[in-house]
Amino acid sequence: MIYSTATVPVNPAGETTLTRTLAWQGLVLKARDARLFLPEGLCTRCDVVEESATHFVREATIAGTNLREIITLKPESKVTFFQATGPREGAIINELFEDEAGALQLRFYCYLGLRGKEPGGTEEQAEQAQFDSDKGYKAALLSTLKRTRELIADGKL
Repeated sequence: MIYSTATVPVNPAGETTLTRTLAWQGLVLKARDARLFLPEGLCTRCDVVEESATHFVREATIAGTNLREIITLKPESKVTFFQATGPREGAIINELFEDEAGALQLRFYCYLGLRGKEPGGTEEQAEQAQFDSDKGYKAALLSTLKRTRELIADGKL
């Protein structure tokens, strides 16, 4: 199994301050359309295909791989992506919270397996290393916050 976590401050020194509501709006927009947040060309399709009071389902093509995800929202707190189809199975969570000092933080954590691969095998170990690397999910959190600020500055959020 793959378990990874990363946490970053939402409002580091020198950056435009994001309220919890604005950071939340960015997370929801990313869940609905990853194309707006991922490097150009990485996500070529991202469509909400089903919606209810408790969740929505999106189908996406990211890095050439087709995915179907069930996404639940805990307002202004947590976005959970359940991997229904694709190479991974499990959950990916993005969570807003205040640390002990009251500073707003954004945390990523996941618990995943690779479909059809040996648990703990070389493929899972490689995924684990990628998630935990400098180019893994910590970088994705920072990129999400940066893009949220850009969308606000452009009047699109």
